[in-house]
Amino acid sequence: MREVHFIEELIDTLKKEDTVFIQPHNYPDHDGVASAFGLQSLFKFFDIKSHLVYEGEIQRDSLRQMIDSLDIEIHHISEYNMNEQHKIVVVDGCKENKNVTDLIGDEIAVIDHHLVKSPEDVPLSDIRPDYGACASIISSYYDLLNIDIPQKSATALIIGIVMDTALLTRGTSEQDVSSYSNLYSKADMRLVNSILRNYIQIKDLHFYKEAINNVQIKNEVAYCHFPNGCNQNLLGILGDFFLSLQEIDFVILSANNGGLINFSLRNERDDWNAAALIQEVLKGIGFGGGHADMAGGIIPDNRNFNESKIKKLFYSLLFGTTTDNR
Repeated sequence: MREVHFIEELIDTLKKEDTVFIQPHNYPDHDGVASAFGLQSLFKFFDIKSHLVYEGEIQRDSLRQMIDSLDIEIHHISEYNMNEQHKIVVVDGCKENKNVTDLIGDEIAVIDHHLVKSPEDVPLSDIRPDYGACASIISSYYDLLNIDIPQKSATALIIGIVMDTALLTRGTSEQDVSSYSNLYSKADMRLVNSILRNYIQIKDLHFYKEAINNVQIKNEVAYCHFPNGCNQNLLGILGDFFLSLQEIDFVILSANNGGLINFSLRNERDDWNAAALIQEVLKGIGFGGGHADMAGGIIPDNRNFNESKIKKLFYSLLFGTTTDNR
């Protein structure tokens, strides 16, 4: 099978290395950290020493709770002196994507569930865009290699799955459900449920208030811009909040964060594609990607952001008109 061939070849390749780095996408989320941790735990069975590194920052307190509770050792790349000989495995992201910094080192493999092309200069890749979470791919390696997964790794992976699939309601495949089922009896479900229930804080309520006061509804689309900033992970949570409204099928959120503009899109219509939409809207001024039902994007220079034009372009692509009926 393809998956066994990939993971076995990856393990055989890395057995010869003194140090391996596992890198999720920048500003990692629960799925990215869980996938990196699950892969690191798998490597330990084969005496492969690895470090988890990231670029950007850990933004969500619930993610910090997961990291602290499961003793996940993940550090900012600035804490390491990497060289060109160090091997890197990218998880929940892909080399050449704008949200994955090209670190000093040799990218030996990519493991991802987004709709991306395998980089030509990366020898090994396992890309499964039909999966709702990268954690499900990592979970499958344990099954395929017939290895008992440690409780902490199972706990992290199940958190990654339910967070990225919105409790198995978004972009979920049979493989995600199977992984969830296999991990359930092995994970600390009390911790899983605690993190799922307590994913926002009192300080976040300000953003909910701002969003509710300023959201613009056009037909079944909700749009809101945060001129004073809102971190990209919270944007996703707010997107899920608006999508839970019965009348809303598509959500467009953006925020001015430190000189750049972050976008977060949510979708539950089969005839719309969030990833394709954000890529078209940001063509020439930024970049974006993701899935049909969940996508994100960035305009690196906020001077290229004209809210009125961006909003009209979204509406034009969605409705075939530039009319802005607020």
